Amino acid sequence: MKSFQPLIGLLLVIATSAAAGRALSGRSEQAATTVGTSPQASGGTFPKDVYADTGNRLPAIKRDAMDDTGKKLFDTRGPADAFGPGGIRLYSPPVAEQMAGVNDYLRHKSGLDPRLVELTILVTARESDSEYVWTAHEPQGLKAGLQPETIDIVRFRKSTEGLAEKDAAIIQLGREAIGKHHVSSDVAARALNLFGKQGLVNIVSLIGDYASTAILLNAFDQHVRPTDKPLLPIP
Repeated sequence: MKSFQPLIGLLLVIATSAAAGRALSGRSEQAATTVGTSPQASGGTFPKDVYADTGNRLPAIKRDAMDDTGKKLFDTRGPADAFGPGGIRLYSPPVAEQMAGVNDYLRHKSGLDPRLVELTILVTARESDSEYVWTAHEPQGLKAGLQPETIDIVRFRKSTEGLAEKDAAIIQLGREAIGKHHVSSDVAARALNLFGKQGLVNIVSLIGDYASTAILLNAFDQHVRPTDKPLLPIP
């Protein structure tokens, strides 16, 4: 029995060393895949299932492969590059057409102040953890007149105390509708008093529009363009 003890000890040492090696290798591989601020902010280094020409899981659609309706959409709404929700939705021309119409109305024709439109979009992007939408719309929000301090309140989920009533109402509405899946009576009543029935429906519909966009982008793992700096911190 004693003669087997050194052999058993040697086998235990070999097994322990191999296990440690596998654990170290696993940690190294994990570290290599988690470097960066978020899955959507890769700085141009995309996962294997993400196409370089779109930054998502679908290749750029070819115009020649589309029907006449699709080709018309491609020519009128097709982006300069294939990044973003527009390029993804072109794979379903009816969806692309209908969603574009709704988005155009809510953003440009509903009568909502452009500054509040951008605030609503940013709140939705923040609560949906959509790096792509946030990075695209923060500059637009600044251009529309949003103060950097207001944007940071949304970005870092700070208190809305001291903000203008309409700004605070939109932020609270988005936080509850998306983050809590329920809007409390006092937040709903405050927003209704400030925006009226149609105005509130338009704002909530805008939240829904961009929440849908965020889901689409998240499902196809849409990354920001390699030339863009990600602007939203996502754990």
